[in-house]
Amino acid sequence: MKYLDEYRDGRVAAKIVAEIRRVTTRPWTLMEVCGGQTHSIVKHGIDRLLPAELELVHGPGCPVCVTPLEQIDKAHAIARTPGVIFTSFGDMLRVPGSQTDLLRLKSAGADVRIVYAPLDAVRIAQDNPGREVVFFAIGFETTAPANALAVTRARALGVDNFSMLVSHVLVPPAITAILQTPGNRVQGFLGPGHVCTVMGYREYEAIARHYRVPIVVTGFEPVDLLDGVLRTVRQLEAGEASIDNQYSRVVDRDGNAGAQRLIWSAFEVCDRKWRGVGTIPKSGLRLRYELHDYDAERRFEVGALETREPAECISGQILRGLKKPHDCPAFGTRCTPASPLGATMVSAEGACAAYYAYGRHREAAAP
Repeated sequence: MKYLDEYRDGRVAAKIVAEIRRVTTRPWTLMEVCGGQTHSIVKHGIDRLLPAELELVHGPGCPVCVTPLEQIDKAHAIARTPGVIFTSFGDMLRVPGSQTDLLRLKSAGADVRIVYAPLDAVRIAQDNPGREVVFFAIGFETTAPANALAVTRARALGVDNFSMLVSHVLVPPAITAILQTPGNRVQGFLGPGHVCTVMGYREYEAIARHYRVPIVVTGFEPVDLLDGVLRTVRQLEAGEASIDNQYSRVVDRDGNAGAQRLIWSAFEVCDRKWRGVGTIPKSGLRLRYELHDYDAERRFEVGALETREPAECISGQILRGLKKPHDCPAFGTRCTPASPLGATMVSAEGACAAYYAYGRHREAAAP
C-alpha cells in the first residue's frame, strides 16, 4: 500500500489546500472529466476543502451515463430476440431505457449474462454455436482496446455467431462540445487519467491552445486531484492555457502505442449521439467496414427506435456541467439508485450516484 498511501496523505493534502487558497484570487469553475474522479472528489470531500471562489462541476466522463437512449433501446430489442444470448458488463443491466432495463428483461426470461471481459463473450459464442451471442461494447478509449481484441479474435477464429452492439465515445470532442455550449461556465479541466493512459494527451494540446483553457491530466487519489486543481488554478491566475501532466507516473504524451493499434485495427471514427448532450461530430467509434458482419445493428436490423426520456430528469445538464445533482427536484426522492430516472443515478461512475452514495441526498432534503 506504500505507493497508494502517499497519495492519500492528509498532511500533504492540507499543504496543497493551503497553497490553493493562497494562489486563488478570483472565481474559477473547473470540470473533472472522468466519472472516477467525480466519485473520489465526492467521497473524500475534496470540493469542500477548496476556497469558495473555486467550483468543481462534473463532466460527461461516465460511459454508462452518456450511452444514448437509442442504443439502450436497441440493446433491449436484441436481448428480447429468441435465441440470442446478450452479454454486457454488469453496470449496464440497470440503466433505464424508454420502457425497461436489461435486468428486468433477464427476470422475464431473456438470456442476459454479465461478463467481466469481452473475450468471455467470444468464448460463450464458441460454446453455443447454435445461438447468436451479442456483446454490448460501450465506453471511452479506455475500454476500446479490449473490445477491439474480442472482435478481431472472433474473426480470426471464425466465430460467426458473435457480434457487437457498439457505442464507443471519445473524450476530446466532448470537451470541445462543452466549451462550445451556450452558457458554458467551465474555465479549466482536470483531464481523464485513464483515457490518457491509452491515448496520451497530444489531442488535448490543440484544444487548450485554441480555446485558451488549461487542461491538467490528473489521477484519481485525493492528492492527485488537489494537485491537479492547484496546477489548473496557477495557469488560470497567470493567464496561461496549456496541457500539464500531473499523472506522469502512468501517462505520457504518446500513450500506449500497442493499445492504439488494437483500437484502429477494429474501429474507425464516426459521429455519435451522447445521452443528455446530443450528437457530437467525430466523437464515437464504430466497427470498420471489413468487420461489418460483426455489427449487431446490421445483423439484427434495429434501426431508428422511438425513445422517451423522463421529462424531469436533468442528467443532460449535469453532464454538461450546467447543474449539479442536488439541483434536480427528483434527486434522492423520486430518483434513487433503487429506482433511477436517468443513467447518472444508476451508473457506478455517475455524478448523481456519487452524491447519493456519500449522503448528499440527505443534505439536499434538509430544511
